[in-house]
Amino acid sequence: MKIPLIKAGILTCLTISLFSGNASAESDLAAKCAAYGTIQPNVNPSFQQINCLLTNAALKADIPPEVVKAVATQENGSWKQFNSKGDPIISYDGGIGLMQLTNQNGYVEEKLKNDIVYNIEAGVAVLDYMYTRVDLPKIKGAGRHLIENWYFSVMAYNGTKPVNSPLKQQTGERNMDAYQEQVFAKLEKESYLDGTKLAQYPFSKLDFDYNRESSENIKFNRLQYTLASNGHETAYLFKSGNRVETTAKGVNLRKKPGGTYLKTLPKNTALIITGGFTYDNSTANQFVWYPVQTVDKRVSGYVSSAYIKKLVDSKKPVISGVVSKSIPINSKFSPKTGVKAMDNADGDITSAIKVMGTVNTKKKGTYYVTYTVADWSKNTAVVKRKITVYDHVKPVISGAANKTIRLNSSFNPRAGVTARDNVDGSLTSKIKISGFVNTKKKGTYTLKYTVTDSSKNAVTVTRKITIDRTKPVISGAKSKTIRYKSSFNPKTGVTAKDNVDGNLTKKIKVTGKVNTKKKGTYTLTYTVTDQSKNQAAVKRKIIVK
Repeated sequence: MKIPLIKAGILTCLTISLFSGNASAESDLAAKCAAYGTIQPNVNPSFQQINCLLTNAALKADIPPEVVKAVATQENGSWKQFNSKGDPIISYDGGIGLMQLTNQNGYVEEKLKNDIVYNIEAGVAVLDYMYTRVDLPKIKGAGRHLIENWYFSVMAYNGTKPVNSPLKQQTGERNMDAYQEQVFAKLEKESYLDGTKLAQYPFSKLDFDYNRESSENIKFNRLQYTLASNGHETAYLFKSGNRVETTAKGVNLRKKPGGTYLKTLPKNTALIITGGFTYDNSTANQFVWYPVQTVDKRVSGYVSSAYIKKLVDSKKPVISGVVSKSIPINSKFSPKTGVKAMDNADGDITSAIKVMGTVNTKKKGTYYVTYTVADWSKNTAVVKRKITVYDHVKPVISGAANKTIRLNSSFNPRAGVTARDNVDGSLTSKIKISGFVNTKKKGTYTLKYTVTDSSKNAVTVTRKITIDRTKPVISGAKSKTIRYKSSFNPKTGVTAKDNVDGNLTKKIKVTGKVNTKKKGTYTLTYTVTDQSKNQAAVKRKIIVK
C-alpha cells in the first residue's frame, strides 16, 4: 500500500491511542481467535485464524469485516505476513506484511514486520482514519455499516491519486483498474461469491479534478452521493433473534458450516438467527456461517453470510420498563436500569436504546427522560418518562440544648441556635420560637424551636431553660480535732463550687473563731452565695485537745 503521507501529529496520536505501551488491544484480538491456535513468531497463522483476526479487528473498529478482508486480499492475496523463510514480506514499494503499510509515521516498523496482530490493527486503524476524513465523499444518510459507504475510504487507503480516479478523465469510463474498484471486485467475489453486485455511485467527470501527469491528489468536487439502488449492510452484526432473508435462489441450508445440505431455500426465505457466526472450515472461503432456523422453527442449520440480509419490517420496537417514578433526593438513579427494548425482527435491542435528558438527584424537581430505539429497519420507538425527585429529609436544628442560666442574667433564645437543611442549606433565619423565659424568676421554662424547609418538611425541638436554683456545694469543711497550741487556718482545704458560677472558694465567708491556746470545742459556720442568690451553709466543729 502506497498511501499519501498523513499529517504526522494526527497519525501519531491515532497510533499512540491504539498501541502505546499497552498490548491489550493485541492480546484481546489474539485471545478471541485462540481456538484456532497460538500465534507463533515469524510463522503465518492458519487461514481460519487470520480470517478470525481480520474479522474481529474490523468489528472492534466498527468497520464491515467484508471491507477489511477485501483490502487484505488486495494487498496480500495469500493473507501472509511472512515468506517461506519466516522473514516479513516486504513489497517493492516498501509495503510491510499482510496489510502492506508504508509511509506511516508513529508506527513501530519492527512490530509491523514481525507482529501480525499489530500489523492488522495498524491497517484497520488507518482505514478507520480514512473514513473520518471530511474531504472524502460519502453516501447521503448512510453510516459505517453500509459497505458501499467505504468506497472512498478504501481508495484513500491506497492513495487519492489520479491513478485511482473512479472515472477515466478523457472518456468518462469506469476506471476498473483503480485500487478501490479492484478491492470491491474482490469483496463481491469472496464475501458474496459473485452472487451479489454492490451498488454503483452515479459518478460524473465533473466530480473529480486532477492532472493525469501530476502526482497531486484528486480534488473531490462532490462530497455526497445518493445511490440509485439499495446498498449492502455488513452481514457480521446479526445477533441471536434477528430475522434475515435469503438473497438468492437455491440457498443451501447445511447441517454444519460447509457440511451436507439439509434443505434448499428459495429467495426471500425468512430465517431467524440463533447464535453467533462461525468461520468456514475451508482454506479458501472468507465468508462466515450463521446458525439459523426457519420462522416456523421446524428446520435448523447453517447458512452462509454471503446469501442473507436483514429482513426489512415496518413494525416499531417496544420499549418496556419506562414507567414514571418518584425517587428521594440524593439517591442513585440509572435511567437504563430495568429498561428493555424488543423488536419483532431483531429480538433484544436493549443495548441500542438512546437516552436524552438528565435527572439531577441532588436537586428536587420534575425531570423528563426520553428513550429512543431504532431497529435495523429504522423503525423507531420513542417513550417519554417522568422522574420526580422529592425531599423527605427534615432540617436539623443545632444548639438548642437544655441549659441553666443565672437569675437576672441576659438571655437570647436564638443565640447559638442554627438550622440547616439537606437541600435549602441554612434555615437559621426561618426558625420560629414559642414560649418565654423570665430570667428574674427562678424556675424551669420550656421553649419550642420549629423550622420548615421548602419541601414542607418540619422539625420541632423542645428546650428547657432553668433559672438557677441550685445551691453551691462546700467541700472540705468536715469536723476535726487539732492539737493544743497548733496552727489552724479555717479556710485551708475548704472549697466551694457552683453549677453555674463554677469556683466560689474565694467567696466563702466564715463565722466563728477557734482559740488553739484554749482547749475546747468550737463551731465554725461556712457560708457562700452564688450570683443567683442561692446560698449554702455548712457548720463545722473544731476540737482543740
